[in-house]
Amino acid sequence: MSIIRSNIFDPFSLDLWDPFVGFPFNNTNRSLATFDNETSSFVNARIDWKETPEAHIFKADLPGMRKEEVNVEVEEGNVLKISGERSREKEEKNDKWHCVERSSGQFLRRFRLPENAMVDQVKAAMENGVLTVTVPMEEVINKPQVKTIEISS
Repeated sequence: MSIIRSNIFDPFSLDLWDPFVGFPFNNTNRSLATFDNETSSFVNARIDWKETPEAHIFKADLPGMRKEEVNVEVEEGNVLKISGERSREKEEKNDKWHCVERSSGQFLRRFRLPENAMVDQVKAAMENGVLTVTVPMEEVINKPQVKTIEISS
């Protein structure tokens, strides 16, 4: 498992999580240098990623956001990008703020999808402030290869 941070001093700057880096059977050479040095300033963009037998499912808590404020894209063929922006509330001249704890600004999260992900069939839905992204995956049949070795005398 590999977590890439664009700013090592910011624990919330997780840009790309690639669970397949270092996987012993993966012989593709992927470069992380192609990604922008963007970080997430909207620290409440927490995302869960689970794998079921049929799909990869991402759930993001985005309270108070509308679906028009959120973007879901697939970059470079297999990188899922979830981004958006929460605008600051308008301040009236006569307003007196006592506490401001809700965050605003942009957020950006990227996840490298496995090779069996069917990126042309990605679906996203937003309900009650929870974004659900479903990435179906092809069934990979791993049949063990058996090679008979002839024994010489």
